[in-house]
Amino acid sequence: MNPTEIILHQKSRTLEIAFDDDTRYQWPFEFLRVFSPSAEVRGHGPGQEVLQTGKRNVLLTGVEPVGTYAIKLIFDDGHDSGLYTWQYLQELGKYQDGMWHDYLTRLAAAGKSRD
Repeated sequence: MNPTEIILHQKSRTLEIAFDDDTRYQWPFEFLRVFSPSAEVRGHGPGQEVLQTGKRNVLLTGVEPVGTYAIKLIFDDGHDSGLYTWQYLQELGKYQDGMWHDYLTRLAAAGKSRD
């Protein structure tokens, strides 16, 4: 699966990607930042994840291709170290609702905020 279209919607703060299997996903910048595949966010193994807080207003300032398999997203909070493979983006698209619900639950349990 490869992207056929990548659209950065600055006004609605979303990234939209269409794939050659006729799927199309759209993610808020905040969601992409919170679920960055970087070691800074995911840690180096199970249980080492770092809960991301205060990302409600994060902006996506750049999208750079990485070979033919991924993109690098550059956020205005300085985060730019995750490579979003096409496969990972498909997973984010398929499981977005559940992942977001789990994130909000973890955030509340930690007494933290999106702001």
